[in-house]
Amino acid sequence: MRTSGPGSRPPTIADVARIAGVSRTTVSHALNGIGKVDPRTRERIKQTAAELGYRPNLRAQRLRRGEAKAIALTSSMPFAVAGGPSRLGFYMEIAAAAAESALLHDYALVLVPPVQSGSALYSVDIDGAIVVEPDVNDAAAAQLTERGLPYVSLGRPVSPDDTSPYIDLRGGQVAELLLTHLREQGAERPALLIGSGARHSSVDALAAYETVAERFGWTPVVASAPEAGGEEAGYERCAALLAEHPETDAVCALVDAFAVGAVRAVVDSGRSVPGDVLVVTRYDGLRARTCVPPLTAVDLHLDRAAADAVELLLGRLRGESATTVVAAPEPRLVPRASSLRVTARA
Repeated sequence: MRTSGPGSRPPTIADVARIAGVSRTTVSHALNGIGKVDPRTRERIKQTAAELGYRPNLRAQRLRRGEAKAIALTSSMPFAVAGGPSRLGFYMEIAAAAAESALLHDYALVLVPPVQSGSALYSVDIDGAIVVEPDVNDAAAAQLTERGLPYVSLGRPVSPDDTSPYIDLRGGQVAELLLTHLREQGAERPALLIGSGARHSSVDALAAYETVAERFGWTPVVASAPEAGGEEAGYERCAALLAEHPETDAVCALVDAFAVGAVRAVVDSGRSVPGDVLVVTRYDGLRARTCVPPLTAVDLHLDRAAADAVELLLGRLRGESATTVVAAPEPRLVPRASSLRVTARA
């Protein structure tokens, strides 16, 4: 019965109605799951549409409903830290998982480059957005709020006025995993290197570091670097840190770009990794795996977290507002050569 093919016009809703012996309104209601249509009639219409190869006009549906059927993934995090080699890093791993999850619900994912200022989010036709690890006074969140669009955060919002639902990436627990690992590997004077902004990952890591340092009797040494500086900023700040505190025997560089720069700084100072200085980072991505030596990191289960963020956002779009916080899966330490001093000595 299929009427489409080379040179033929695609079947229309009128064709389905004519062959099924019903009105076009009934076809529309049956295929869109609305209205009161007898179940047997609904099934007959769906079978007719399938046999004809009928595909609904998605653009017309969106116009009728006032929906874009698209959500955005956005962040103010610069590509220097969010992208990685070939820009295949933290942000893109989230994007791939979010796009797959959104498509299962018939939504497209619009990938918005890092929003620093300007009008990046004013011109895209979307129903809502996922904001990755918003900073204080986050530019992306501000633009979405101004447009009146709902959004959820992947990572706890740190602005006191931001009450958006969010996926808890367990920032404090992740930092404690890394710091406890350093102590188990013999570190006695570890330093913390974080981004100079106020994203939850930095805020939570600093709080965890202060708690763990007090527990183990460490003298806290904290340094920060601008995210936009990427690997070079991590190198310069770690080099200065080692010069100021030559007794440092471990560096927890939360941003993976900083960690790669930190390894270079350690080697250029005449020390070795992990023999003299242990180095660990938060995100188990391409940078961590290809660094020499490979970096100990944490599996944040970003695929699950991104899918949960999509579900949370679509719930908001459906008017479901009961859930405001969803915890990401338990983080898992991935030990590698950059911090396995005990094994190396053995």
